[in-house]
Amino acid sequence: MENTWQYQGTEPIKINKYLQSLGMGHRLFNDLKNGQGEFLVDHRQVRPTTKILPNQPLTVIAQPEPRDQAVKLSDQPLDIAYEDDNWLVINKPAGVTSIPGPSVDNGTILNRAVNYLVQQGSPDQRPHLITRLDRYTGGLLLIAKHHVASSMISQQVQQHKMLKEYTAFVSGTFNDDHGIINRPIARREGQAQRVIAEDGQKAVTEYWVEEQKANWAKLRVQLHTGRTHQIRVHMAAIGHPLIGDHLYGGDTSRYQHQRLWATKISFQDPFTLTQRTFTCPIPQE
Repeated sequence: MENTWQYQGTEPIKINKYLQSLGMGHRLFNDLKNGQGEFLVDHRQVRPTTKILPNQPLTVIAQPEPRDQAVKLSDQPLDIAYEDDNWLVINKPAGVTSIPGPSVDNGTILNRAVNYLVQQGSPDQRPHLITRLDRYTGGLLLIAKHHVASSMISQQVQQHKMLKEYTAFVSGTFNDDHGIINRPIARREGQAQRVIAEDGQKAVTEYWVEEQKANWAKLRVQLHTGRTHQIRVHMAAIGHPLIGDHLYGGDTSRYQHQRLWATKISFQDPFTLTQRTFTCPIPQE
């Protein structure tokens, strides 16, 4: 994989410092300088300690990642909302698992993405899921097509700078149109269910009421942290479980799984240095 940036600074800067400012992790940089890649300035190979000057182009060439043979190939379709050399944005159907596990080892988004890259003849055949969704949560999911993209975006994920919004249908009605839930979430030993607990991990969910009827409400929800089942746990904790969410006490009289969709994702593209924003509608049901 080859990517080029035009340095826009005003003072000379070492390659490692510049790439770090773009988001590249230390581990990847060390791999590149230790034989798994090359650095080119003005199309000439240079040492990783080289300083680049204002307006000089820096090209990073990384060795491709071969396919993980343990991941099975699936020819089931991918609903691709956006694609370029670095990213795949997928509209995941509810009911499809994100990654293989003990109960589902094929047909997941990862199996389908690997097969897609293989069929495309891509030299990089080990996609990295940057965001994941519960099996019965549908909507947008971001995939890095190679390990350089995965490394470059990881800082935004860790620092919760990636905007992730959801549409949720919950039981009950609200007196206020806006709220923030700040309650730590912990695992329950041996169970899939998460719980609110003082010794849990920090979890912050913000929501806006967009519509409500006699006994339900439609919410726009933004995650400020990324805990497993976060929206489901937080909504249940304030007495508004997601409709259809059997795990957290939601009304299952009409739907058997949570009514939740990832409808917006926005991030700073470390390759183009532009903001990328993607949205998708919820299914007409």
